[in-house]
Amino acid sequence: MTTRLKRNITTIAMFALMLPISLMAQDKIIPNGEIPAQIRNYIQTHFPNQAIVLAKLDRDGLRKEYEIKLDNNTELEFNGKYQIKKIDGSAALPHSVIPAEIRSYVSANYPNNTITDWETEWKHQEVKLDNGLELEFTIKGDFVRVDD
Repeated sequence: MTTRLKRNITTIAMFALMLPISLMAQDKIIPNGEIPAQIRNYIQTHFPNQAIVLAKLDRDGLRKEYEIKLDNNTELEFNGKYQIKKIDGSAALPHSVIPAEIRSYVSANYPNNTITDWETEWKHQEVKLDNGLELEFTIKGDFVRVDD
């Protein structure tokens, strides 16, 4: 077999293996009664006056995420272990959802602003203020920089 033929066969085999995985990616609306208890408890604790208007389970291969929308347009994302990873709000977020170190930094340096969004990723956290400014912090809550 020629090198080109081997490469083509390998490419076709890779596509054939990837097709079932890509077909597994799906969003599923879930009824409130099927929302995991840990997620419901988080919402009841931090957003007690808000109702869930939409809950989705997003599956992508073996990865699962839960996307929740509240009646005040706040959107929450949880990972497959039911841990919060993102909060996208349209107004000030409750203080209880923002780590204390980040709250202190924002209060000291931006006393006239509120935090409307919070997100955690691999090794950092990010908040967005009501003036549109985005601030990046380490996972421990130490300020890193203003994000453009």
